Amino acid sequence: MCRLLGYSSNSATTFGQAAGDNFNQFVSLADDHCDGWGIATCDSNNAQLYKEPVAATKSANFKTQLERYKSKAGLLHLRWATEGMPVNENNTHPFTYQDISFIHNGSITPPTALDPLIDKKYLDMAKGTTDSERYFLFLLTQIEKHGFIEGVIKGVKYIKENCNYSSINMMITNKEYFVAACVYNQDKVPARFKDQSDYYHLKYTSHNGQVVVASTGWNQDNWQELKNSNAIIVNSDQSYKVVEI
Repeated sequence: MCRLLGYSSNSATTFGQAAGDNFNQFVSLADDHCDGWGIATCDSNNAQLYKEPVAATKSANFKTQLERYKSKAGLLHLRWATEGMPVNENNTHPFTYQDISFIHNGSITPPTALDPLIDKKYLDMAKGTTDSERYFLFLLTQIEKHGFIEGVIKGVKYIKENCNYSSINMMITNKEYFVAACVYNQDKVPARFKDQSDYYHLKYTSHNGQVVVASTGWNQDNWQELKNSNAIIVNSDQSYKVVEI
């Protein structure tokens, strides 16, 4: 299981500037979610990516890379690997293709459940063994068929209605949109976090020309909750809407 943070901004900014004064509290969640970290940003036709299969709080490069990647949109992922999934760079989020970046929190079982529905050209791109990467490749297949927003929403809805999962919370960006979806099974919160009833919740805030969405576990006073089975769709001008999945 993992922690997610993403933002969309009118001007280029860092993750710390977007998240605000309590950003260090979010980073400290890597003490538990310690199997890797990664960031992806996009200001052009290609996503920029940096990731390591170590805890962010143990990485000599973490702060340097956060300051280096200043962008109008970004995704940050802290990984706690699903049991049985190897800890390596190929399994570390984000996953990217052209200008699209993706992160996920939760698990889909079995990890190959979506393989028959993924276009072969995308499935052949898989580098790791995670359900999360296949989730991404499935969304790419849907995006090609239906366009970015409709493809993402249709893809998430299909998994919700047809697959076995703990959580399919995800964030995805391209040069025009930022989408975060909150879809989870409350009865499948990991035993380690059973005392945190909001473990799978996502919250969002909009201020100073920025929209920021993040997992819980740190101080998010005055943020709004993105309800279960809802998604927030953010345009490049930071206008947004919340839709039901």
